[in-house]
Amino acid sequence: MYVRLMQESLDYIEDNIKCEITAEELSDRAGFSLFHYYRLFHTAVGMPVMQYILRRRLLNAIYEISQGEKMIEVALAYGFDTHAGFYKAFVRELGCTPAQYLKKGKVRKPYRIELLKEEHIMITKKRVEGLLGYWGLEGEKVTDIYYEGTGNRNESAYYIGEEYVLKFTANLGKLKSHIAISKALENVGLTAAVPVKTKDGREYVAEDDLYYCLTKRLNGGQLKVGDIYEEDYADKARLVGEILGQLSMALAKVDAVLEEPDLYGSVVNYAIPKVKAELNVPESIFAGYEKEFAKLYPVLTKQVIHRDPNPGNLILAEEGWGVIDFELSEKNVRIFDPCYAATAILSETYEAGNEEKLQKWLTIFQNILCGYDEVVKLSEAEKKAIPYVVLSNQLLALAWFEGQEKFKELYETNKLMTEWLASVWDELRLQ
Repeated sequence: MYVRLMQESLDYIEDNIKCEITAEELSDRAGFSLFHYYRLFHTAVGMPVMQYILRRRLLNAIYEISQGEKMIEVALAYGFDTHAGFYKAFVRELGCTPAQYLKKGKVRKPYRIELLKEEHIMITKKRVEGLLGYWGLEGEKVTDIYYEGTGNRNESAYYIGEEYVLKFTANLGKLKSHIAISKALENVGLTAAVPVKTKDGREYVAEDDLYYCLTKRLNGGQLKVGDIYEEDYADKARLVGEILGQLSMALAKVDAVLEEPDLYGSVVNYAIPKVKAELNVPESIFAGYEKEFAKLYPVLTKQVIHRDPNPGNLILAEEGWGVIDFELSEKNVRIFDPCYAATAILSETYEAGNEEKLQKWLTIFQNILCGYDEVVKLSEAEKKAIPYVVLSNQLLALAWFEGQEKFKELYETNKLMTEWLASVWDELRLQ
């Protein structure tokens, strides 16, 4: 995946932030032409490479100044020839003078951007309250958001009053993807969390090294995984599949520059070597993956996908449905989304040995895929590839969770899930 190479660039920039760094040097390190590198960097990070380097230097410099270092010495250390050069660059890039920036409050050490990791950004409600004036919402109550399915707190957004959601991120590229896709979906008549513009017409606000975007709160409630297993579960699963099918049809019309990962290559070259030895999965399944999926993968329909269509990102209301959170969207095989949705349901409810519930999930899985097929009309190659895409999702998740203490429980659950899915391999084919 080129995002890994872009992350290497970001790490190199951070480690050498006080040295002279050129785009040519970075493109050579990544192995791309300069033109192609510019495009890939802008897609992943959300701004041109040299602007990014300048911004990181300014943010690191002002942090050191806030810690008592002399401005001229810091400016020289970060590659600015004069105090005046530093001053002009600061005003041009950050919209205020260094002195005005320091008066805003405590200056924080810039977050180190991790393109490949889930963001955990500590933003206080008080800090959010100080931003609401951009939208003329001073005095609105700021409250936590909790995922209805798990009870976990959303660490990258707050509710603002009763009508809005404020999202924040250190990754401008992901935010721009979310905005572009949400606007495109709205243009074709679907409900999506499009940005509410600031009083001066901006779709997002940059403060320090973070980016903030306000959206309308979608009417309705998140789809709860537990509800799917109740009566009429087959019909509910069919509805999920049809919703994802309609979403897929809409996303096929979206024209956005997004990451285009090699799903097959990522699994064969990264995930399988990392987790295969830990899994009690027949060798024949791995061999089949490398042989059969290698033939199917090139002919599968690839387009913009949601990438994280867990039930919590589907909003249901009497007047219709909506979809939120497109930060992870990419161009990939379209059947990834329904396969991911089904395994997300299993992951949240998995009980080893509960055969009745596991069999119920297989029915849910089949109906999600059937509902999806009714809308998009899967090709024969796509139908044959479904078990392999399910396995791809599981192996990539395991490789991601492996070794991270925070995700230890998820790793163990998904390990057992993957072994169980291998035991019912033939039942993962669309009936």
